[in-house]
Amino acid sequence: MIVRKLQEAEKTDRRIVSEGWESTRLLLKNDNMGFSFHITTIYEGADLHLHYQNHLESVYCISGEGSVMAEADGVVHEITPGTIYILDKNDKHVLKAKTEMKMACVFNPPLHGKEVHNAEGAYELDAEAVQDEK
Repeated sequence: MIVRKLQEAEKTDRRIVSEGWESTRLLLKNDNMGFSFHITTIYEGADLHLHYQNHLESVYCISGEGSVMAEADGVVHEITPGTIYILDKNDKHVLKAKTEMKMACVFNPPLHGKEVHNAEGAYELDAEAVQDEK
């Protein structure tokens, strides 16, 4: 059994801060669950252009308000507490925060924990993960 507390994890290197967001990674690849689980804060006013080419993601809004738009169709979906969106096709998307948003995020394959977005808005796969796919 794995038990962790968000407030304790926020004081460790599991907390990653980047432009427009921060994320505390509660479950990572080395936990051997096959996915990672994060509590992510999107800062008020953030306008993030993302494209998780290497990962599938589901995102559940705990608090705050914003929107997500899939670039493929341009449809804007409002995000409020209780909303989930799933990036099941490695969707290019734009995430905007009207207010600070707290999100629960699941990634598959799991993250190692230090990842931040590259120029395309994606998390890189590491050499080990690329070898696993071959």
